[in-house]
Amino acid sequence: MVRLNNWKTWAVLSLGITICLGGCTQKPTDEQLEVWRREASDRNVQIMADNAKKRQQREWNLLIQGQTATGKPATVSWQELVELATTEVETNDPNHVSQVSQMFNFQGISVASLLKKFGYQPGTTEVTFVCYDAYQVTVKLQDLLTYPIILAIARDGKPIQRDQGGPIYLVFPHSQYPQLKQTYNDSMWAFYVSHMVIGTETAQVKVGNREFNLEELDKLPQVKLLQPVGYRAWWPSTPIPLHGVRIRDLLAAANLQVSDAEKIVVKGKPPIYQSNLNPISINAADIRECDLILATRWGEDKQPIPAKMGGPVTLAVGKNCKGKTQAMPWVTFVEELSIQP
Repeated sequence: MVRLNNWKTWAVLSLGITICLGGCTQKPTDEQLEVWRREASDRNVQIMADNAKKRQQREWNLLIQGQTATGKPATVSWQELVELATTEVETNDPNHVSQVSQMFNFQGISVASLLKKFGYQPGTTEVTFVCYDAYQVTVKLQDLLTYPIILAIARDGKPIQRDQGGPIYLVFPHSQYPQLKQTYNDSMWAFYVSHMVIGTETAQVKVGNREFNLEELDKLPQVKLLQPVGYRAWWPSTPIPLHGVRIRDLLAAANLQVSDAEKIVVKGKPPIYQSNLNPISINAADIRECDLILATRWGEDKQPIPAKMGGPVTLAVGKNCKGKTQAMPWVTFVEELSIQP
């Protein structure tokens, strides 16, 4: 707000100085000042909107990952998303709390068209949408192929604002197909989608300069934790057996040592876990003294962790950890561990 107000003031003063340098002899009237204020405010709004649009086009892409036809990930740029946004859905928006019953026209990319474009491997049954803030929802692949479920980028002809779910908003055609609401309730409308994971990815964690796949992780000393999972997406609230490798053992396997002055930063797929402004970091003492594991399996039968549960690799914090470490987020879709001072 301060930057906005400063810009308004500067714009109004600039207009006034320009006119007076031309030789004005009278103070501007209140009406003239009001006109200039409106012009400056309108210009400010336009500049901010243009800058936001440029940032959005430059920074916001959609990553398609997992069990694509080729097994390789792909990036769909913002410009490509705009070109693909040819599907319209008329429905109410459950997150528009002030007008829950109002009908909106959403324009976006049919998820079915993305599935056809990038393909999917035999046996794939689900697609998980991962959001900027680590929220995630999973939809049956067959439903995505059957119904016009879209990744919306506009509502009633205007870009969707960030506080309303944009720039990419997962939208279900509830009004046209009310039966969908029984399976995909209001909580499934995902804000600021950044990734679309088809099935579940192959586990791959980068540690320093080395990468570990699931087979290599399984060969390291395994630990079992029995406790509730630190996030609730698709997990029971009761204690669950989690199996994986301690971070300290993984660092040793990568020939890395962490001094007391250094920390390990855990990065996951959601952009919030990629940020350098507020990283998920663990100090050397906690790495040595408590059970911090990268979980790759769960249950007594050691099933692999699917994407809908934050897998294939997720950070798990043992009950013997203390203080801030005990309260830290359990990072989903873990992709990298790095040492930072």
